[in-house]
Amino acid sequence: MKIHRSVVKILFICLLFPVLSRAQSSSSFDKGSYISKGDTLPYRILFPQNFDPTKKYPLILVLHGAGERGNNNESQLLYGTRTFLRDTIRQRYAAIVVYPQCPANSFWSNCKFEEDSVTNKTKFIFQTGGAPTRAMKSLLGLLDNFLDKPYIDKHKVYVGGLSMGGMGTFELLRRKPNIFAAAFAICGGDNSNNVKKYAKKVPLWIFHGEKDETVPYAHSELIVAAIKDAGGDPKYTLYPNDGHNSWDDAFAEPLLIPWLLSHTK
Repeated sequence: MKIHRSVVKILFICLLFPVLSRAQSSSSFDKGSYISKGDTLPYRILFPQNFDPTKKYPLILVLHGAGERGNNNESQLLYGTRTFLRDTIRQRYAAIVVYPQCPANSFWSNCKFEEDSVTNKTKFIFQTGGAPTRAMKSLLGLLDNFLDKPYIDKHKVYVGGLSMGGMGTFELLRRKPNIFAAAFAICGGDNSNNVKKYAKKVPLWIFHGEKDETVPYAHSELIVAAIKDAGGDPKYTLYPNDGHNSWDDAFAEPLLIPWLLSHTK
């Protein structure tokens, strides 16, 4: 069977497009590293189009999940970057977006883990207080470093994350509740006793998949209820057909970025 050259070319382009798309996403984010006392936290940063260092811009921190840990300064860009790279978003909402990468041997949140002998699944035991992990300590240093930059608008600092990053988002809010203008947490969790520290200070949009078997959606519902009990008013979106990868639908929400950046500290 003969295949016309144009057909072969089209097939080749279709196969190559996802690779090119990922490469384009990666290349748009500049590489950086935060180094303090022997610890290194790699990060990627997306500057606004026509960036002007004499102006001030919102800062958005995005925390990845456990599967993207490492030191290649690449894996953390797997989810959510397309949202921030959309032309409509970049043109309407000029912001500096930072994706730090958690080391493979650490965790954003200082929660503990237990294996359920019945289900053989990991149980997350969220802490109140306690010292930050090495990754969180570096993240706090990175945040302070950016807040010292003259081009960061300190009234418009935001954080969000997925899975481990959602847990890290809640912990970062607990540790720095006066910094963030708004935040989002996807399939994360926290100890409900921590909520009072940020419930009324930081607007939150919480997402979860009802079929999530890795981090049960009960973790998010517990936090939503605790925030309301503490006088807060969180947004909550439960996707009935989503498993753990509810971040796909969350990042596709057309109002996510407009909602986030509508808040000012």
